[in-house]
Amino acid sequence: MLQATMADMRKSIDFFQTNEVISIINGRKKQELGYFVPTYFKTDFLNFLNELDKKKRLQNAIKAANAQKLDPISDASVGDGIE
Repeated sequence: MLQATMADMRKSIDFFQTNEVISIINGRKKQELGYFVPTYFKTDFLNFLNELDKKKRLQNAIKAANAQKLDPISDASVGDGIE
């Protein structure tokens, strides 16, 4: 993986023609800002992001279901049908 600063991105036309993922850092503070993913990896990267999103939604649904199981139904309330 290559490293580049924001200034490198602005001044280099070759920056956007690479087939490698580039880690973008703040040149002054030496902090990581993010990544540049070239179009070469676009389909694989989008599939990866979709899988992450599905896993996140599934984990949230499992948390909600577990919380629902722990919530007792009292005499004055009506169940929602989730077993």
